[in-house]
Amino acid sequence: MHTSFEQVRQESIRALADWVDSCTRGKKVSRNTVAVGMVVLDHLRRTCPVDKSDVISQGGEIRGTRSGLGNVLQTYGIPPSYLKEATTRQSHQDGQRLFEGFDWGRKLIVLTDEERDTLLLELITTLSSQADAWLKRQNLKFDFDRRQSPIGWLNLIVESAKQRSGGVVEQHLVGAKLERRFAGHAIANHPAHAGDVQTARDGDFTIASLVYHVTAMPSRHVMQKCAGNIRSGLLPILLVPSEQLNRAKVLAQDEGVEKELTIIAIEDFVALNIIELSANENKDFYTVLKEIVEIYNRRLLEVETDISLQILLR
Repeated sequence: MHTSFEQVRQESIRALADWVDSCTRGKKVSRNTVAVGMVVLDHLRRTCPVDKSDVISQGGEIRGTRSGLGNVLQTYGIPPSYLKEATTRQSHQDGQRLFEGFDWGRKLIVLTDEERDTLLLELITTLSSQADAWLKRQNLKFDFDRRQSPIGWLNLIVESAKQRSGGVVEQHLVGAKLERRFAGHAIANHPAHAGDVQTARDGDFTIASLVYHVTAMPSRHVMQKCAGNIRSGLLPILLVPSEQLNRAKVLAQDEGVEKELTIIAIEDFVALNIIELSANENKDFYTVLKEIVEIYNRRLLEVETDISLQILLR
């Protein structure tokens, strides 16, 4: 290979590393960003340089990050279960910055076709290794002391999920609890983050006039949705981790709904259900917990891509 290859290679490796650093938020790089990065580099493998109008839609999305994303991921050994589609606006902005970092491929035109393909495959492998590491994450595993109380078990589940759940565990745990408790009702099952875009829904779960909102981090937005429920004659119930109760109550006061809104800790909500069901059905607490966890795992697999959030009781 000619002498300029190694120079371009080192510059490209630095450009990708700088880009990954710039996309790191809360010490993490999102799956959306990793997938978009792979799509960008795949574009450059197929056409180099590229015209912006050919790879960026009028809406600002990187082409190939929706219907074609699964095919791109599979090309590089990543199963489509890693991500169904890149959905966040930020990830598309990240992708455009990566194109710009390579000057839309013009920085690579000094290379031969073979050299360029070798380099881009190396860069894609850097990203695919991050995706592979994410896929190999361990499930949430618990070895509970059966003599402990249900609230102790739930506290540990919610606390363990806090660093990696983003609200997913909390929502599906509540959904499983409701499905187990209200066997005669169809309990909706949506991806945990679908509420960000499906704003027409009253809440995460609705049973008769009761509307349940589940969040790992209460915000003014969820309070406004609760206020809208109240104006519509519905009865909102806000479920948050126990450590977020005070924050939720302050936000409810700020929104003027503290007297109409029921705020409950997720841990208490599920634990009380375990106690009541065990008494009604003459079962021990741990048996009921296992039944709820089985429902949780099924609901999670139905709608989520992060299967590492399954709960395993040992």
